[in-house]
Amino acid sequence: MTTSKEGLLMELDSAVRADTEFARRSDDYLSRALGLAFYILGDAHEAEDATQEAMARAWRARRSLRSIESFDAWVDRIVVNACRERMRHRRSIREVGLPRESEFEPEAMDRFGALLARDSVGRALGALTVDQRAVVVLRYWRDLSLEQIAERLGWPLGTVKSRLHYGLAALRERIERDESEVLR
Repeated sequence: MTTSKEGLLMELDSAVRADTEFARRSDDYLSRALGLAFYILGDAHEAEDATQEAMARAWRARRSLRSIESFDAWVDRIVVNACRERMRHRRSIREVGLPRESEFEPEAMDRFGALLARDSVGRALGALTVDQRAVVVLRYWRDLSLEQIAERLGWPLGTVKSRLHYGLAALRERIERDESEVLR
C-alpha cells in the first residue's frame, strides 16, 4: 500500500511541477503571443481576445505538449489558429455603424491600430489573407526560418513558401499603390 501511495504522490508532484513550468512559460510568452496576434489581426482588442482564447486552449491541452522545449512553436500554432478563426468569423459578421456620440466613444483607443494605420506596411498587411499575414509576420517579425514556420503551422514547406511569395507580392503592390496615390 505504501508503494502505491508513494507512487501517487510522486506522480502528483511531477504533474504540479509540469503545470508550474507551463504557467511560467506562458507568462514569459504572453507578450510575444499578443504581438503575433496583433500583427495578424491588425486590431489590439481582437488580438487580446484571440490571445486570451489561445492561452486558454493551450492550458486545457497542456498535457498534449510532448516537450516543454517546443512550447513556443506549439503555442504559436494555437495563436495563429485562433486568429484564423477570428478572421473567418469577422467575414461572416455584417458590421453596422453606431452613432458617433460621446457616450459611445471608447475610453481607451486602439493605439496599435492607429500605429498600423499610419504605417504603409501596417496598412498593406491588412490587404493580405490571414494565412499570408501569419507567414509574413512569423518570417519577418519573429525572424523564423521557413522550415520553422512550416513546423509551427503544421503546413508543408511548399505551402509556406507559396503563401510568403504571394503575400510579399501583395504587400509590394499595395505599398506601391499607396505611394503612387500620395504622389498625385
